[in-house]
Amino acid sequence: MSLITQRSISPAGEIGIWRIEEPEDFFISQLSLSGSEATQLLAIRGKKRLEWLAARQVVHTLSGSEQRIPFLKDEHGKPHLADTRLEVSVSHSGNLAAAILAPVTVGIDIQFPVEKITRIASRFLRPVELDCISEKDRIMHLHVFWGAKESLYKAWGRRGLDFCSHILVHPFHYDLQEGRCRAEIRKDNFVGFYDIHYELLEGAMLVYALETRSFRMRCD
Repeated sequence: MSLITQRSISPAGEIGIWRIEEPEDFFISQLSLSGSEATQLLAIRGKKRLEWLAARQVVHTLSGSEQRIPFLKDEHGKPHLADTRLEVSVSHSGNLAAAILAPVTVGIDIQFPVEKITRIASRFLRPVELDCISEKDRIMHLHVFWGAKESLYKAWGRRGLDFCSHILVHPFHYDLQEGRCRAEIRKDNFVGFYDIHYELLEGAMLVYALETRSFRMRCD
């Protein structure tokens, strides 16, 4: 078993990270895939298969259920656990797979830092967000922004969300000891507020989002 991190988060959630060291057969024997999951796996090729399997293994472990709860997707492709009220999100990068479960809307992202992000920053950041980037920690700071926006896109769970126009990360100082900032989703008449948490784990930037409140504005 390669679950390297499992811990509780507020409110009443769990987060876990798996270091992928096992072959496919290990995960398949553990997961008892549903028919729809087996069909999904058939369409996946190469290393992505292990990442896909490991992410579901983390979810199963975090659920605390002896019998695995099917991992399903709604009509928009957003994942959820059958017959539970828990929100779920998964991510994987390299040899790491991450998952989060909570009774509120959540999203998670894990990425190994790459220098390329400096060249594409203006595609996903607003000018006010770009202006707060630390020159000293530029690559890592950008990866927190990227992870926050990826997490919020997953939390939203539907298409049509623009990283610059609809996902607003409040400018913040990059500080791994603090490891926290705030963000919003504003789309049509929806407004959502989120706490963003970030940390470095085995060289990867882990970012997750928890909804604190949301509402829909009246359109008179």
